[in-house]
Amino acid sequence: MRKMAMPNGRFAQLYFQKGMVIFMKAHGHAIKYGSNVDTDVIIPARYLATQDAKELASHCMEDIDKSFVTRVQPGDVMVAGANFGCGSSREHAPIAIKASGVSCVIAKSFARIFYRNAINIGLAILESEEASEKISAGDEIGIDFDSGVITNVTKSETYQAQPFPDFIKDMIAGGGLMASIKAKT
Repeated sequence: MRKMAMPNGRFAQLYFQKGMVIFMKAHGHAIKYGSNVDTDVIIPARYLATQDAKELASHCMEDIDKSFVTRVQPGDVMVAGANFGCGSSREHAPIAIKASGVSCVIAKSFARIFYRNAINIGLAILESEEASEKISAGDEIGIDFDSGVITNVTKSETYQAQPFPDFIKDMIAGGGLMASIKAKT
């Protein structure tokens, strides 16, 4: 087991067997957004000159939520409506979210290019209409990526998402596509 150190009881755990991830869990509080959150508000274009993840994280969501960077805690869960990550195809958007400490983004649906970019850089994302609608800002959330079960500890509710296949879990645990490939060579 590799437990990613996160303060305030928040965590992400990776369990390994023979070098492969056998299951992953995350725990944090919900930060809630609506539908059609585009990549231009996730990380504004004026910051695209940098590739530094920490610098990108320091500006994450600032055009729609000035307090995000001061409120987000490592392990927190971003929850949104439909079409999250629409707009341009920039990888900067999922990089900024991941570097801010968000352990997972749950949405009703994702723009396809954002979905792929998130997996490529190792950001966990789950689609669940029920979780998107029922989770409120500040709710305590637990996620079992192996089963796809999202637990709203605050409301004593569970929601189902499609669990990750093993190769996606391996990619996320390895830090993304390129890092996973490098680790295997």
